[in-house]
Amino acid sequence: MSAARPAPPGFPQHLIREDLRDFAGYSSARTSGPTGLVDASPRVWLNANESGDPSAVDAEGRCRRYPEPQPPDLVEAFADLWATSPDRVVVGRGSDEAIELLVRALCRPGEARDGIIVTSPTFGMYAVSARLHGVPVVDVPQLDEDIRWRVDTAAVAEAVGRGGARLVFLASPGNPTGTVVPLREVADLAAAVAEQAVVVVDEAYGEYTAQRSAVTLLEEHPNLVVLRTLSKAHALAGARVGIALAHPDLAAVLRRVQAPYPVPIPVAELALAALSPEALAQTRSRVGQTLVRRDQVGRWLRDLPGVRAVYAGEANFLLVRAEDPDRLLSALDGAGVVVRDLRQQPLLQDAVRITIGTGTEMEQVRQALAGLRPDPTSTNPPRPTTQEPTR
Repeated sequence: MSAARPAPPGFPQHLIREDLRDFAGYSSARTSGPTGLVDASPRVWLNANESGDPSAVDAEGRCRRYPEPQPPDLVEAFADLWATSPDRVVVGRGSDEAIELLVRALCRPGEARDGIIVTSPTFGMYAVSARLHGVPVVDVPQLDEDIRWRVDTAAVAEAVGRGGARLVFLASPGNPTGTVVPLREVADLAAAVAEQAVVVVDEAYGEYTAQRSAVTLLEEHPNLVVLRTLSKAHALAGARVGIALAHPDLAAVLRRVQAPYPVPIPVAELALAALSPEALAQTRSRVGQTLVRRDQVGRWLRDLPGVRAVYAGEANFLLVRAEDPDRLLSALDGAGVVVRDLRQQPLLQDAVRITIGTGTEMEQVRQALAGLRPDPTSTNPPRPTTQEPTR
């Protein structure tokens, strides 16, 4: 007979905002029964002021009632996909909502030591969510190492210890850099700041990398959170479905501070279908095709005159530096191709991000840039090869 499995370490409660530790949240019509849980037994539901009759555009009345806050079948499917328990899963309106919930639950507005740490260049919503809540943002820039970016996790740990922060956001793979933070470094960082901060690993592009998910570290590190989404590899950006995978104690807090009914009924049904074995197999095939196409596009982009660098990354896009980004963008715009202009972001004054689309779309990009030549009158500064983190 095997020995009993030891209980996982508890979540450090002092990291939750003190005024929210006993916060019960909104008691919705679907959780207001005697037990506080959804009751699936047949009832006459007259507690939510819903319409008694269906809409003309919903003759079967599928959407007449409010949805369950956390659809059990969908939560179970996500838990199965990530080999974890349902009490660790929080489903929301894309991973953007999970970011906002984490800031809301852990950071006290106006408190200097309750800030967040980001590693620019990175996804802008971390800083947006923090600033909307009056929470300070500390930037520990990534290191630009020729054709690859690197997150300096040691510098991040120092920043937490020096100035205090409740949240650290690591995008892995990163947007727009494509950087993957090695799991060993994620684990070391989570351990180093275990009593000071929650480390959030945003794996929005996780399906495109060969590295295992940081979900595998959750049992050992209660202050670790992993974000996933159906918006990228699963091709459901318009459905807005994302999840946070966290310690059960923190997951419960996130659900309590979440706005009611985050997952509409049609969206939950679509998301559940996307997690079926058949749909997941198609997603894996689509990802494989995208990676092959990304490498092909990267090769011919590197050969174009006027292209300074095409970064090695592990996502469904390429970060490109150009001698004259104005001319590159103008050439693409003239062909009706829209890419992401990154020149206003830190450290990316000459860069664009190109998403890998269909084969036809990438051929349009190739043709649009075929005649690109460097402008001898260009005054753009040379690309820096290294960046020192802000201390």
